[in-house]
Amino acid sequence: METLGDALPKEMTRIRDVVMPAYRDIGPAGGFALAMMRRDLDIAAKAMAEGDLPGTISAYKALQDYKL
Repeated sequence: METLGDALPKEMTRIRDVVMPAYRDIGPAGGFALAMMRRDLDIAAKAMAEGDLPGTISAYKALQDYKL
């Protein structure tokens, strides 16, 4: 069983290293999705830094919704 403290950084890395490059590669059409991902990554980082458990859970769920 993985803790949220371990899972969220892994999910953030997946978004940055796997999902975002795919959206960048499609050009301007991926711009809106990239902006949303950046926003959600910022929210996740802030929630982790502040120790905001409900915010961390919400951010983790939001990041999980991004698929290729």
